[in-house]
Amino acid sequence: MKQIMFIIAAATLMLASCGNKKCCTCNCGCAACSCCSDTTAKAAVPEFAIVDNEQTELPAADADGYITLFDGKTLQGWRGYGMTEAPASWNVEDGAIHLKGSGTGEAQVEGGGDLIFAHKFKNFTLELEYKISKGGNSGIFYLAQEVKAKNTEGQEEYIPIWQSCSEYQVLDNANHVDAQLGVDGNRQAASLYDMIPAKPQNAKPFGEWNKAKIVVFKGTVIHGQNDQNVLEYHLWTPKWIEMLQASKFKEGGEFPIAYELLKNIGGGQDGSGGYIGLQDHGDDVWYRNIRIKLMD
Repeated sequence: MKQIMFIIAAATLMLASCGNKKCCTCNCGCAACSCCSDTTAKAAVPEFAIVDNEQTELPAADADGYITLFDGKTLQGWRGYGMTEAPASWNVEDGAIHLKGSGTGEAQVEGGGDLIFAHKFKNFTLELEYKISKGGNSGIFYLAQEVKAKNTEGQEEYIPIWQSCSEYQVLDNANHVDAQLGVDGNRQAASLYDMIPAKPQNAKPFGEWNKAKIVVFKGTVIHGQNDQNVLEYHLWTPKWIEMLQASKFKEGGEFPIAYELLKNIGGGQDGSGGYIGLQDHGDDVWYRNIRIKLMD
């Protein structure tokens, strides 16, 4: 009986000293195991650096204060993420920026890549229209940075743009499997990708033009779709960190650099903002009537 009581007491002491944490090796929580600290299970964050590439001058604003970012004829002001020119996969077609789909899904092929407007924005209202192909997937990035980190061979290369910014999802909800993934529809059109669902979900079918609107002002963010506001959230707040921790961008997760960048997205409250980008997800997509109003 004394031996049994000793084992129970030892186990109780072990759990108390561990703060109810599990064993580092077997996850059983028994007395013979060593405790895991909060930092033991976290993945090390690789070294990374935000690259300050040259920015383009903005065109003059119109009478309503809007600046046209796409002239309907050329890709002037636009370039590939981490590039000096626009990728060959993007062209101008019938007054719209068009991604010629490779059919490879997320795997970008040679000549592909995400497209960004080469100027950082902090507080703004962005308006544009998009049209997605059947079964298509794309996205509108904002507050993005160009970031380099070392790969497994020790060479510096640009990490994917989505690890540094928010994404307004562009999707054919009816025919792409991403609409069925995530939580509560948070990967459907106009959602804050993998974090907040767009409600109401009012996207038009593939092949039809949708209106998109993104407002960023002192940390408050609004997504609009087809003349309705569909979500709101607030950057750099405890709730923002909570959402990150519940997403694929969580601390110590598969994308440790993403968490570090996103918790201070846009450089933080005192930062300079970030780029607007259009995603190459391998599917045909069109964007037009792209304009922005600064609110600094």
